[in-house]
This record gives sequence, C-alpha cells and structure tokens, in this order.
Amino acid sequence: MAAALTARAARREEVESNSRGGEQWFADDKGAGDDDCDVSTPGSDRHQYVPFSSAIDTISGNNSVSGSQNVTSVDGNFILGFFTPTATSSSLNYYYIGIWYNKISEFTTVWVANRDIPIVDPTTSELRISDDGNLVLLGNSSIIWSTNASVPSNSTTVAVILDTGNLQLRDESNSSLVFWQSFDHPTNTWLPGARLGVNKLTNKSRRITAWKSRVNPSPGIFTFEMGPNGSLQLQLLWNLSRMYWTTGLWDGNTFSLVPELAPQLNRPFTFGFNFFNTTEENYFVYTIGTPGTMSRFLIDYESGQIQHYTWREDLESWLLIWAQPRANCAAYGLCGPFAKCNGADIAVSSCDCVRGFRIESRTDWDSGDRSAGCERIAPLQCEPNSTNDGFFEMQNVRLPGGADTSAMAVSLEACELTCLNNCSCIAYSYNKSGCSVWSGELLNVQEQYEQSDGGTLYLRLAAAELQSSDGDKKRKITWAIVGIAMAILVAFLATIIWVTNRKRRSRKMVRNLNNAHGSLVPFTYRELQHATKNFSEKLGEGGFGSVFKGSLPGSIAIAVKKLEGLRQVEKQFRAEVSTIGTIHHINLVRLLGFCSGGSNRLLVYEFMPNGSLDSHLFRAATSAVLSWGTRYQIAMGVARGLAYLHEHCRECIIHCDIKPENILLDASFIPKLADFGLAKLVGRDFSRVLTTFRGTRGYLAPEWMTGVAITPKADVYSYGMMLFEIISGRRNRELMAPEDGVDYFPTLAAMKLMDGEAAKVLDSKLAMEGEGELEELERACKLACWCIQDDESHRPTMGQAVQVLEGIIQLDMPPIPRSLQLDIVNDHEINFFHEYDQKTIVPSISADT
Repeated sequence: MAAALTARAARREEVESNSRGGEQWFADDKGAGDDDCDVSTPGSDRHQYVPFSSAIDTISGNNSVSGSQNVTSVDGNFILGFFTPTATSSSLNYYYIGIWYNKISEFTTVWVANRDIPIVDPTTSELRISDDGNLVLLGNSSIIWSTNASVPSNSTTVAVILDTGNLQLRDESNSSLVFWQSFDHPTNTWLPGARLGVNKLTNKSRRITAWKSRVNPSPGIFTFEMGPNGSLQLQLLWNLSRMYWTTGLWDGNTFSLVPELAPQLNRPFTFGFNFFNTTEENYFVYTIGTPGTMSRFLIDYESGQIQHYTWREDLESWLLIWAQPRANCAAYGLCGPFAKCNGADIAVSSCDCVRGFRIESRTDWDSGDRSAGCERIAPLQCEPNSTNDGFFEMQNVRLPGGADTSAMAVSLEACELTCLNNCSCIAYSYNKSGCSVWSGELLNVQEQYEQSDGGTLYLRLAAAELQSSDGDKKRKITWAIVGIAMAILVAFLATIIWVTNRKRRSRKMVRNLNNAHGSLVPFTYRELQHATKNFSEKLGEGGFGSVFKGSLPGSIAIAVKKLEGLRQVEKQFRAEVSTIGTIHHINLVRLLGFCSGGSNRLLVYEFMPNGSLDSHLFRAATSAVLSWGTRYQIAMGVARGLAYLHEHCRECIIHCDIKPENILLDASFIPKLADFGLAKLVGRDFSRVLTTFRGTRGYLAPEWMTGVAITPKADVYSYGMMLFEIISGRRNRELMAPEDGVDYFPTLAAMKLMDGEAAKVLDSKLAMEGEGELEELERACKLACWCIQDDESHRPTMGQAVQVLEGIIQLDMPPIPRSLQLDIVNDHEINFFHEYDQKTIVPSISADT
C-alpha cells in the first residue's frame, strides 16, 4: 500500500509540473484526494483539459469509477470508463464499461465488460473493487458484471489499466500476481501481445467475437479463434459451429493459406505472429516491430471478415491493410435466414429478402444486425394436394445448408410433390444427386452462383405471393413485346444512320490522331468498344485495371486501359489526363487519348509489339533470350524514364509500382514505363487507394510498411530490385534452392558482389564477351545494391543512377542492406519481428573526372 501511494504521489507531482501559459493541466484540489477519478463524459471532447485524477491508472478499494469518471494508463494510451456506442433514433442510450484509445481523434473501443447487459444511467452505476477482491460493475446496488476471479482472502487487489490496453486485476503489493486480465477475455478486438488459443486443461477457446451490430456490442454470430482441438491455424466461425475461412496451418514461419502475411526478407516488418505451446495452453500472439504504431485486428459484425487496421495520424483515420475472406458473400449466414446475398461487395446493400419475405426488424437490419433475417409475408396454407401453396423458382443460387437428402423421389415432379405433402417443407431442389428438401430456416443463399454446389431452388410460397409473381411476369412480357416492336423500328432507322456515319467517324478519328501533335484525342466509349472488339483481347491486368488490344482505322494498333476504383468528377479527370498527356519522353509509353463518358474512365496508349519485360526475362521458352547489351540498354532506359518523372516534370510523379510487368518494349526493344500517370490520376484519394493497391510484393520499399509518406526514393528501391531481375533473369520474391547458405537471390547477389564474383550473378543463359561488359555488370550490381538500402537517404536519386550506368559516376562497394543480412544468418529460429538497430552507412558517390 505504501509503495502504491508513493507511486501515485510521484505521478501527481509529474502532472503538476506540466503547465501551459500559466493554465494548469489539472484541477485545483478543492478538498479532493487521490481517490477522485474524473474524466469527460462519453462522446465529449477528450482533448480538453481534465482534472489530475483522470490520469490515475488504478482502481483500488478506496476509489471507483462512476458517471463521467474514468482511469487512464500511465502514458495515456488507453482509457477505461463508461461509453455509449453511438447515438440512435431513440432518446434512450445504453452505456457500457469499456476500454478505448485515448490519443487518436476517432473514438475506437477495444474491449467491453458488460457487453450483454447494458446500463441506462452511468451516474447510478459504479465500477469498484468488491469485498471479495473482484472488480465488479454495480447498478442500483446489484452486480451487473464481475471478473469472477479466485482471489485469496489475504490479498488486497487493485485494477490497473496498462498502456497495452490490458486491464489487470492484481495484488496491490505484488504486481506479478495477476488474478484476472482483459487480454484473457477479449471481445471483438485482438491487440498486440494478447493471446488467441485453446486451454488444454479445460478445452476452452480464447477467441474474439464480433459485435451484434453498430450500436450493440453484445456477442454476434461471427468469431475468430484457433483451429479445432488446438490445431495450428486460425479460423472464422459462424455461430461457433460452421467454419467458413481459415488461415491454413502454421509452419513455424507463416500460415499456408495467407502467404501475404509471410515474412519478407527484403524489408523490415511492422508486425508478426508467434506460436507458443505451454503445458496449459496453445496460443498465437502478434507483435508490433515499430514503436508507437497502433495496430488492431477486428472481426467485423457486418461482413464477417477478420480485418487488420493501423492508425494513420496524417489521415486521422484507421487504414485497412488486410482483410479475409475476400470472396463476395463468403461469410456463412451473412444475410440471416430467408435472405439472399446478391454477389456484390460484402455490405448491407448486398443482402435482400427472398421472394415472399420481408425484413423482420428494420432497425436491427439498418444497424448491421441481420441475424434475424426475414419473415414470411403471407402464411402457408399447408393443405395436401391443394393449389393454395406453390413454388417460386430461383435459378443459379448457392443451395442453403441443412438439406434433407433422404427423399426417394426420382424426378423433379415427384420431388415437388414430396415437399408439398409435408407441412414443414419450405423448399426443394432436384439434380443428378437426387431430391433435397429443406425445413426450418434457409441460410446462406447466394444469387448469381455458378459453382458446382449451386443449382435451382424451389421456394414454397403462398398462392397470393405466386400470383403477384405471375402478374409481374405478364407485365414484363407485355412491355417486352412493345419494346421489341419499338426496337425493330429504331434499329431500322439506326442502321441507316450508322452506315452513313461510320465512315465519317473513322475518317475523323484518323484525322484527329494525325493532327494531334502532342494533344490528346477524346474518344467515346462506343468507339473504344468497337476498336477493341468489345474488349475481347486482354493483354494483361494490374492494380488499376485491365488492358485490351485494339485497332483504330488506318491499322493503328492501340492498348486501351479500363480504369477501376477511380471516381473523380469529369472536370478533374480531364484536367489530370491533359497534364499527363503533355509528358513526353522516349522511355514513357505515349498516351494518345482518353474516354470519360458516364462512369467509364479509359486511357488509350500506343501499342508495344514486344510486350512487357517480364515475358522476356522469366518466360524464355516463348521468346528469345535478351542479350546483355539489350538488358543494359533497358536498365538505362528505365532509369532515364524515372529520372524524367522525378526531376524534370513540372510536378514530381512517383510511379509507385516499378516492376518488369510495367516495363513495355517497342519493336526495337526500347523500354517504356507504363502506368506512370496513374498515381497522379488518383490524386487526393491516393492513400485510400493504396489500401487495396499497395504495389507489388518483392518490390516494396521498407517505408511502405511504416505508414509514413513515400518519396521518389520508393521508386529507386523498386528499380534496384528489378535491376537484380534484369541481371539474373530470375524473380526476386521467389525462394531458390539454397546456395552458399542463402535462398533469397538479392542476398546472394550482394554477397557475390562483396566477394568480387559479380559474374556469378549473371543469368546463366548469358556469357560476357569482353572486359567492357564485365565492367557494366559490376556497375549494375553495385547500383542495384545501393538502390535497395533500407534507409532511403542512402539510396541514389534516379538522375545519379543514370550517370552511374553511363559511367560518369563511380560507386564504392555498397554495404549489404540490413534486411538482406537477416537472410545470411537465418537458420529459421530467428525472430523476424525483432526490431534491429540500423547502423548508419552513408553511400560514397564520386564523379569520374
């Protein structure tokens, strides 16, 4: 007790020493002692000056939390107190005891105590240490929630909120004696250092469970936990009964089905997983390697996804960096009983009731809780052999679970009769496997489903609903007949106009291209649709869209890129495209024109007959092997193109996705950068787009993963990684057969360079033909190694890279980057998520006079 009072007094003295312009950061005592715990009311501004007592991190037997009071961790990372999830249309708000982040602008909870039993008035409730040593929440003198820990009678307990977000009930005089902690009872959030696992003695699983809705933190239908019987995997469950996604098995380094979370040897890591096997428990934890980074895994009540977020202070928002499952409608029972998922993005709008049903609770549905699903509009009559009930045909749907396949019907008609004669039967389906009937609730129905476990579902409805359906069909047929007649007339007139105008448009299009002289040609969507034969010949696809081959009148070959994920207004889009259209360089793909009709955004480029660089480097069986001279000129051309974008445009343009797939080759194998303007087109939304399109694994600079703003040096890093591929003819991101103790090629290349054996880095299909080529090879290897230094200030600019390749600048021997050194000493027992101290090594670049 004396130690605790001394620590509390020291904390008070520290707070009292802070002042700003004479205004105290704490309230005058006015008779209040250390037991006061005052904070702002839930939902109020937490950035105002607050009394000293709100900085205390401990609840002891002498104080408690009530009303607007709370406790704050020592460094102010987390707050424990009363909160209400969000304002609702009702004047009645429910309150909960929870933990939330304190230092960010967006209110974000990480744990809730009484998630099943809310309170109405926090001023009449109290969070305190009870007589038996437990932490309890009292409402009107009755216990609403308790830690329910076994506390020895001779122990005096306190509750302490830690800077990790963990709330501990522990002995006051011995902080290592912990009786209960919130990390052992997570709600919907997994924080760094917390465990997900299975207790071997009790077989009890430590899991996170989604909220029921946006306004209701009680346990929902989706959970994230360790695999069955403690198997080494993590999985998502519906209703604790059906698994609908898994990480795959843990191999000691990563999970088999989520390779994107695997450690990458060419960059430092911001987070990583570890598995522990103790006598009592198997569990996973994840850790953060970058101090001060706020990270959390969340199981989403609306989509059933497990999502990983990191806080971006510059954006003042949480950045979603990973989520699973990605497939639409993948979460089992996503829309609730008698509802269907329409195959669109996982969202509220993707769910709708099946025919003859309506939403059971509109309030719950709109808040994201679709567990109640839909209810029948007209009751079934259920009279055998009557015409009161019938069936509505739903084609191309994922058949719901829970079917009874024991029916002996041998035809579609017999299967229908089997269902009709059974009052509990609500649907049937018949296929080559036989007759399946359903009773109870229909779950997990999905429209537009073409997989093998899909088919046609016949849904039982009352006659009134079927008549409504028949009426709709008749009206549709009538309108269809009228439409066909009108279409024939319009088609006849349109054919005459189209024939006369087609040649005129073709002549005008060729005239525009010939007279453009650097200006862009605006195309209509129909013109590009015709030029690409309805986008039938795909050349490739990337993060921003797909590319199709086309031909304009006059046999002008073009490549048309259909952009995805961009929603700029037309004026802004045209202004940005116009700017990009004025950028001309021999090593940049020329932009010929664009289309911005309606919601369509397309760019028209010159066609590159020799395709992309990757097809020549990694698919030699389908193309001739590039000679060393050609490769060196390609490396030189790419460097010149990037230097132009970085240093010679009116506004610096960072490419953000340098890789062989984005280097196109013309008929003379002159390299041209593609997609160089897409980063500029995204504009202010670039950070948001990067949530989905983060460049390409194997080429990302380390700073991408730290959340800081990138500079042109990110392109330099990607160029260095690609330069290794140009030299060697092999992929960087693919592990190779162990050679000299390493299995990652950039590491091997750096080692060979240090040993004076640069020739061993060269593609085995090539051979040097003179000292000049060997000198070029060593020069290129040194440059590549300098470009991939961990600290961006140690990398050259692209202008310096050009001078290096031209022989104007000579490079000293580069140090092996810290991230590559990890591979040299790796024996699969190193903790890759340890934070290494980077030794400062300044590159030496001198002019050759």
